[in-house]
Amino acid sequence: MTQPIFNYDEISDTLYVSFEPGEKATGIELNDHILLRIRKKERQAVGLTFLGYSLLAQKTDLGLRSFPLSGLSELSDELKEIVISVLLKPPVSNILILSAYTPSMAEIVPITFLQPIPELMAA
Repeated sequence: MTQPIFNYDEISDTLYVSFEPGEKATGIELNDHILLRIRKKERQAVGLTFLGYSLLAQKTDLGLRSFPLSGLSELSDELKEIVISVLLKPPVSNILILSAYTPSMAEIVPITFLQPIPELMAA
């Protein structure tokens, strides 16, 4: 697997991460700030787009910011299973860490946080 290509647009504060440049893909809105592009049949990530990247990457006094993956609730069970499997393996898992918030014993809210990206921190 080749290294991801990172393109940051400072004006729109958008980070584009491409794992397979030029590949056709299905876009899945994970939340208002994160778009995952996948090839569903192969269960393979093609890329990620982070809108408002500086907010997503901002650290707090308690550590990295977490964001709910609210878009998962809009997906069919089959597509949700595909998306979660893509999120849990490289190359996506090298950038996004998947976790869960459990407000009650019966409720699990999938959340994620963005790993610091050395290529962007050095810029």
